[in-house]
Amino acid sequence: MNDVPPPGSMLLRLSHGIDRSVDAISKTVCWCYLLLVAAIIIQLVLRKGFAQGLIALEELQWHLYAIGILFGLSYAQIQDRHIRVDILYQRFSERTKAVIEISGLLLLAFPFLITLFWHSLPFVYDAWRIGEASSSPSGLPMRWLIKAVIPASTGLLMIAMFSTLLRKLDLLFASGKAGGGRNGR
Repeated sequence: MNDVPPPGSMLLRLSHGIDRSVDAISKTVCWCYLLLVAAIIIQLVLRKGFAQGLIALEELQWHLYAIGILFGLSYAQIQDRHIRVDILYQRFSERTKAVIEISGLLLLAFPFLITLFWHSLPFVYDAWRIGEASSSPSGLPMRWLIKAVIPASTGLLMIAMFSTLLRKLDLLFASGKAGGGRNGR
């Protein structure tokens, strides 16, 4: 992430602030991978060394991996490292790229993420309400915690995409005024 103060545009300043927040959250959450490695090593030692593993550690591994991936999507978004068809995209002008990005965000990404967020809330609530736990007797309790990662990470991804939207709108407005354009990144 670029820590250089953004140019004077209000949209870019807001985008930069959002990016810094998303970056900080993502870098904090990435520490779950250290816990994941520790859980894998402990499980490996228990299984291979003592011929006995723990179901809770196995489930914890999946949960930590999911947390890293789901929150990592927001980081990929603010770093502009998400997937697109670059073989075509790289040939377009910055203005055309901005129009494509804005269209994709407004017509595809945001409607999908809003739907995912909206429908994940009852999913989390129901797990909390019934005290859902692992189906394994020695598994992890409080299943609602891992399910809550879905709306939390989806919300953060929407915020990161909003930041991208602001940058692309600034690029369109700035290139329309100046006849040229600046990248905004």
